[in-house]
Parts: sequence; C-alpha cells; structure tokens
Amino acid sequence: MAPTDDAGQAAPDTSTPDPTPPVRPPAGRAAGPGARMPRWLPRAMVLALALIAVFQFGSWAFHQLTGLLINILIAFFLALAIEPAVSWMAARGMRRGAATATVFFGVMIAVAGFVTMLGSLLAGQIVKMVEGFPEYLDSVINWINTHFNTDLKRVDVQEGLLRSDWLRDYVQNSATGVLDVSTQVLGGLFQLLTVTLFAFYFAADGPRLRRAICSVLPPSRQAEVLRAWEIAVDKTGGYLYSRGLMALISGIAHYILLEALGVPYAPVLAVWVGLVSQFIPTIGTYLAGALPMLIAFTVDPWYALWVLIFVVIYQQFENYVLQPKLTARTVDIHPAVAFGSVIAGTALLGAVGALIAIPAVATLQAFLGAYVKRYDVADDARVQGHRNRVPQAGLYRRTREWWERRASGAPDAVGAPRGQAAQDGPDERGGLGEPEGSKVPGA
Repeated sequence: MAPTDDAGQAAPDTSTPDPTPPVRPPAGRAAGPGARMPRWLPRAMVLALALIAVFQFGSWAFHQLTGLLINILIAFFLALAIEPAVSWMAARGMRRGAATATVFFGVMIAVAGFVTMLGSLLAGQIVKMVEGFPEYLDSVINWINTHFNTDLKRVDVQEGLLRSDWLRDYVQNSATGVLDVSTQVLGGLFQLLTVTLFAFYFAADGPRLRRAICSVLPPSRQAEVLRAWEIAVDKTGGYLYSRGLMALISGIAHYILLEALGVPYAPVLAVWVGLVSQFIPTIGTYLAGALPMLIAFTVDPWYALWVLIFVVIYQQFENYVLQPKLTARTVDIHPAVAFGSVIAGTALLGAVGALIAIPAVATLQAFLGAYVKRYDVADDARVQGHRNRVPQAGLYRRTREWWERRASGAPDAVGAPRGQAAQDGPDERGGLGEPEGSKVPGA
C-alpha cells in the first residue's frame, strides 16, 4: 500500500523523470532484418541507366550522321550565297522556285564548262607527253652513253621495262585503284546531289523556313534571329560575288598576258588562275600561277619568268588597289584572321571548311560588331606603340658628352673651363684659394 499521512491522503511521488530521450536507430541503417530499401533508389538507378543509354545512342547517331550534317551545312551556306540573286529575281515577279532553278542552272553550266576546259587541257598535255616520250627517252639514253661510255639502246630499255616485275605490280595495283576511284567518284556525285537538293530547298523555301523558326520564338528573339540571318546573307553573298568579280578581272588580265606570249591553252589557264587565286586565300595566287608558269616553260623558259613577274605584280595590285574597293563593305576582315580561319576550317571540315571559313568568320564578326558596344579610344601615344619614358643618360651617352666637352674646352659642372680648372685650386667656396704669392698687396 502507498504511504499515507495523518489525514489519510496518499503521499506525492517526489522522483524526477529521466531527461534523456530514447535512443532511435540510425536513419542510414536498417531498422531490422525485414527493412525495405528507400523508394527513390530504384528510380534513381533507372534514370541514371536511361541517361547513359541516351548519351551513348546520341553519340553513335552523331558519328553516323556527321556526313549528312556537313552536307546540310554546305547546302545552307550555298543557299545563303545565292539568296541575293534569288530575292532579286523574286522581287521582279519571278517565282522563288523558278529563280532558284535559274541560278543553279547557271552555276552548273559554269562548273561544267570549267571542268571540260580543264579536262581538255590535261588530256592534251598527256597526249603530248605520250607522243614525245620516245624522243625524250632517246635524249636520256644518248646523254648516258656519252657521259658513262655505255652502249644502251631504246629497244633494250623498252623490253626491260615491259618484262620487269615492278611494272606488272604497278598494273595490278592500278586495276585495283580504278575500282577505288570509281567508288569515290560515285560517292562524290551522291554527295553533290545531296548538297544541291538541300541548297535548292533552303533557297526556294527561305521565307517559309524563317517563318517556321521564328514561330517558336518570342517576338524579341524573332527580331534578333532575322537580323542575324540578314547579316549572314549579306556577308556570304557579298563574299561570293566580290570574289567572282575579282576572279573575272584576274582571268582577263592573265589571259591577255598568256595570249600575248603565245602560251597554249590561254583561256583555260586564265580561268584556272582566276578561280584558284580568289577562292584559296593568301597563297591561292601563287598556287594558281604555278600551272601557267609550267606550260609557259615548255614554250620558252623566259616566258615562265615573265609570267612569274606578272603574277607578283598583279598580286600587289589586287591587294592594295582592287581588293579594298570591292570587299570593303562585304568581308572586310584582317588577312591574318582570314588565313587563320582557313587553317581552322581545313582542320575541321577539310576543303569544304576552307571554302566556308571566311564567310563564316565575316558573319560572326559582323554579328559581334552589331551587338558589342564600343567606346572611343583616348588620344594616347601608347595606342600607336610609343612608350613615354624619361630619357636617362647611359654610360655610352655620358662618355660621349664628356669627350665632346673635353675636345671643345667647354666648362665643366662648376662653370670653369677644363684648362683653367686643372691649374686653379679650389676657391674660397671649397676651402682653398689662390696661392698667397699671387695676391697683390692692398687688393
């Protein structure tokens, strides 16, 4: 029984409760053998596996579609290049599809004519080399017999060549190489057809494409996209047309020279020089001039020298007179930037990257120039590369000034001539005066 006091009431419990809370099991450990895993863990594992699978599939698809993406990029720049001509025809009542077809037809005729003329040049040179091979072989044999006291004959050399093993191996490798070249030619034709179709659709349906892109953007972004598109069209089209005009001028100038010298295939060589010199920047002129020099050398070695001199002089005229006037408002970029962009484009996309590098860089430069704020530069000599330094007399300068004073008898630092300073002693300011015998009494 509980203890009671005198009044018969139960005594209260004076014991204090334990303030320490009961110990619970850690959250990261299982509460017991039958505990279940968290619900979020299976979802996280499935999501991680799905992301890895999507990344692997995207990487595989990108590598498989790299060729198609490059073709689409080429077609897009080609469509931008012909956009001004197509818009000009469409503004005068022609349908965009017909205008695009007309431009493409003209480009195809020009390319086919150039390939035909270049092929005729190469075929003519090959035929001439084959026909003149016996005479060249006779001259080589005569030179060997004269200088080395041998008795070689052309018949023996020809039979030895025909019976040699390396000729048989060369013929077999050439037969295999013909199949490889045929495969590459068919692949190139298919790629050309793909680029042409995409470029035609981009140019013919340009307004519809821009409308489809702008329909998924807010109005503020639509103006920026249209402005960037317009800049790209201006720069790419301006680059193509300015280069085409300079190629025409260059071709005419070189045709006049080659025709005056009597070099064969003058029209084909002029077209070659015009196209290669303009669409391969910086070194294109010298690469293009190598072929006319080689053909002119076969006529007369002095003609090759005249062609070289003309190529160098025309390059300077083009760089300092013609190009600034034609490209000032289209692709006015620094030559070093142009050369670097061509190298970068070649490293990324090969020959195609070299062709589209300059208009791409010009478009980017114009786009940044439209959105990047510029400030006036202070009139400071350091902007021109002049450094404001306090002139300090070096050892050479001090020695030269001392020698000049010594030779001319100029006064030294205290103002006395050097001859007199050597004879007189220090004056009263320095503690010493003139000798006492030299003083006049009463002075």
